[in-house]
Amino acid sequence: MYSFSTRLTGNLDEIEQKLIGALKDEGFGILTEIDVQATLKKKLGLEKRPYKILGACNPPLANQAIDAEPDIGLLLPCNVVIRGEEDGTITVAFMDPEAVLNLVDRDDIAELAKEVRSRLLRVRQAMGGSTID
Repeated sequence: MYSFSTRLTGNLDEIEQKLIGALKDEGFGILTEIDVQATLKKKLGLEKRPYKILGACNPPLANQAIDAEPDIGLLLPCNVVIRGEEDGTITVAFMDPEAVLNLVDRDDIAELAKEVRSRLLRVRQAMGGSTID
């Protein structure tokens, strides 16, 4: 598996703000935000459910990773998806950094990935909802 997630009920914007706050509590900032729903509407004229990709970054951990392996930026940042489901619930899905960063196949990077994963798991826990692995 390359992700883990939680499913929530409530207002999408409020859930997104709670998510950003929980990420901040774990040292992550949002570098990028891609509103896939709006892009598909604008570029293809498609009506889709809400779908955003947030590029989350913990600067000290990203710096360690880049110092250890300069090309690791190809695997960064840690993407988090917020999407509306057909039943009205909201899924928050996290890229599993251990699954992705293990592509590098180095012990020092594996340790960093484990730390990032534990932080993202705490974010998922802070969000509540029903967890999905």
